[in-house]
Amino acid sequence: MAQQGKLLKEQKYDRQLRLWGDHGQEALESAHVCLINATATGTEILKNLVLPGIGSFTIIDGKQVSGEDAGNNFFLQKSSIGKNRAQAAMEFLQELNSDVSGSFVEESPENLLDNDPSFFCRFTVVVATQLLESTLLRLADVLWNSQIPLLICRTYGLVAYMRIIIKEHPVIESHPDNALEDLRLDKPFPELREHFQSYDLEHMEKKDHSHTPWIVIIAKYLAQWYSETNGRIPKSYKEKEDFRDLIRQGILKNENGTPEDEENFEEAIKNVNTALNVTQVPSSIEDIFNDDRCINITKQTPPFWILVRALKEFVAKEGQGNLPVRGTIPDMIADSSKYIKLQNVYREKAKKDAAAVGNHVAKLLQSVGQAPESISEKELKLLCSNSAFLRVVRCRSLAEEYGLDTVNKDEIISSMDNPDNEIVLYLMLRAVDRFHKQHGRYPGGRG
Repeated sequence: MAQQGKLLKEQKYDRQLRLWGDHGQEALESAHVCLINATATGTEILKNLVLPGIGSFTIIDGKQVSGEDAGNNFFLQKSSIGKNRAQAAMEFLQELNSDVSGSFVEESPENLLDNDPSFFCRFTVVVATQLLESTLLRLADVLWNSQIPLLICRTYGLVAYMRIIIKEHPVIESHPDNALEDLRLDKPFPELREHFQSYDLEHMEKKDHSHTPWIVIIAKYLAQWYSETNGRIPKSYKEKEDFRDLIRQGILKNENGTPEDEENFEEAIKNVNTALNVTQVPSSIEDIFNDDRCINITKQTPPFWILVRALKEFVAKEGQGNLPVRGTIPDMIADSSKYIKLQNVYREKAKKDAAAVGNHVAKLLQSVGQAPESISEKELKLLCSNSAFLRVVRCRSLAEEYGLDTVNKDEIISSMDNPDNEIVLYLMLRAVDRFHKQHGRYPGGRG
C-alpha cells in the first residue's frame, strides 16, 4: 500500500518533480505557509502553493466576507457573505488538494501582534497582503529576528508590488545559465588520468574508434599538445583552432584517403572551448569562504555554514585548491560500455570527495557541540554537487527601507531620472500607505 501511495504521488506531481526533484518536493511538503488576509491576491498566491502540495497553510483574517469580497475573489462565493473570511477561503482552498492541511485564525494580525507575537514564528514563510504600514513594520521586525521569510504583496488595480524580506537566504541549487561541465581535463585526478591512458586511439578498430567518448578524445590529444608546447593548455583563439586541427587529423580515413564520418570526433571539436575551461574555485565561492559566518563557527551556526566551512577545509586539504568533483558528464556519442565506465570514474571520485567533506563536517559539528545527525548525508551530497554555484542572498530589513536615516535616497533620486523606471510606482504605493495612515482611508475612498 505504501508503495502504491508513493507511485500515485509521483504521478500526481510528475511535472514538478522533474523540476526540483524529490528533495525539493520534500521541502515543499514540510512547509507551513501563513497567509495574512484572505484577499483576492492572497488566495491566488495560496492557490499556487496548495496545488503543488505544500504541507499545510494557515489563514489569519478577522474580517467578515462582504459582497465586494464575493465579487472579486474566486475563492469566496455569495453564500460566504457574513462568514469569517479566513474560514470561508480556507474551506474552498482545501478542496484543491487533499494532501494539504488547512487551518484558519479568526483574529486580526494586529491583535496577534499585541498578545502573542511569537505566534508568527511557527511558520516556514509568512505572506502578508494589504496590510497597513504600521502593522507591516511590527510584523517584519518579529520575523526578521526569527529568520522567517516575509513576503509582502500589495495590489492596486493593475499595479502590484512584491517584496521579500529575510536577513539571509543561502541558495544551494542556483541553476545558473550556461553552467560549464566539471570535467577536470586540465587537472585530471589520478583515476581519470589512468582511465584516459587505457585508450589507444591509434590501434583501435573502426567501431571502437568512432564510439570513443569525446571527453577521452580531447584528453588524448591534449596530452599530445602538451608534449609539443611544454605543457601549456590552449588558450587563445589561434591555439584552440590549432588544437581542433590536431583532433581533425585523428579522424580515420578510408582507402581513398577521405575522412570517415566520425561524429564523436566532431563532438570533440565542437566542445573544445567549454572542455578546456580552467578548473578553479570561482571568485563568488571565495567570497563565501571569506564570510564571517564561515570563519566564525559556533553552536548556533546553521547547517549551510557548517557545510561551507567543511567545503573550505576540503579545498585547502584533500582538494588541493579545487572544489569536490561534481560527478556528472553530458550525453555524448559513445557505446554504452565506454560511456558508463567514464561516468563511473567521475561518480566514484565525487563520492570520495563528498566523503572527505563529510569527515570535515563531523569534526566541525563535534567542535561546536552540535549533534552529528544535524546534517544529513543527502544535504552533504547536494551541497558538494552544487559547490561551484552556491549563493548567499542578504536583504535589507523593512525598518531600514522605511527609515529616514537608512533609506537609499541617492539610489531613488538617480532612478527617477529614468521615466520608465518602476521606482515611481513604488513611491506612489508608499504615498498611498502614508495617506491611509494620516486620513484613515485610501485615496478616492470614503472616510
